[in-house]
Amino acid sequence: MPIRVVVSGASGRMGKETVKTVQLANDLELVGVAEAGDDLNQILANLKPDALVDFTTPESAMPNIRIALSNGVVPIVGTTGISAEDRTEADSLCEKNGVGALIAPNFALGAVLLMRFSKEAAAYFPDAEVIEMHHEKKLDAPSGTASATAEAIAEGRKGLSPTELPAGAFEKIPGSRGGSAAGNVPVHSIRLPGFVASEMVVFGGIGQTLTLRHDTIDRSSFMPGVLLALRKVHEFGPKAALVYGLENLM
Repeated sequence: MPIRVVVSGASGRMGKETVKTVQLANDLELVGVAEAGDDLNQILANLKPDALVDFTTPESAMPNIRIALSNGVVPIVGTTGISAEDRTEADSLCEKNGVGALIAPNFALGAVLLMRFSKEAAAYFPDAEVIEMHHEKKLDAPSGTASATAEAIAEGRKGLSPTELPAGAFEKIPGSRGGSAAGNVPVHSIRLPGFVASEMVVFGGIGQTLTLRHDTIDRSSFMPGVLLALRKVHEFGPKAALVYGLENLM
């Protein structure tokens, strides 16, 4: 039987791409879509899909996750800006309702690999900075991917400490050194027309630097990751826990 899918935020940039991708997949069935203002609870109760793919806004994502789990539907969420507190709540709701969930900061396989490689590199290069570049219409900064990358670097350091700034160091323009993410990893956000999504991690060491970069040229790059998640929905769904990060399904 094909995996039954509802797409929330179907008229958005990512939503449209997801709808098209699901419709073209022989092992998936698009049974419905949802937009802002729709009664998602009623839609899910009537259609009884296996999964809800959510590309909406941070304000809508958590209510949608709550509704999906209460209906026994696995939410697959690519919306960024979901806090650690929200993830804790989602995990508790998964256990309460006996349904799994996936929240992925990024569905592009190359971006997921960049995070994995960054974690590995941090064990040898604890000094690192993240630069992320997105289109001018992206609402949140830094991106969920950049925050997750900083977390991976902090974890990958394995107790190593980054080099401290010299005494008296200061910013002539506030924020010029970027924001301080997990592990005090500096993160710089760029918002300009022409970008879709790009991320660069620069590691510094004695007499050398290492640069990792991933560029999303088109939103279609996210779709192999969405398909991967949907095709494993019956595997991680029954675990009744939140899966955070697509790398845990790869």
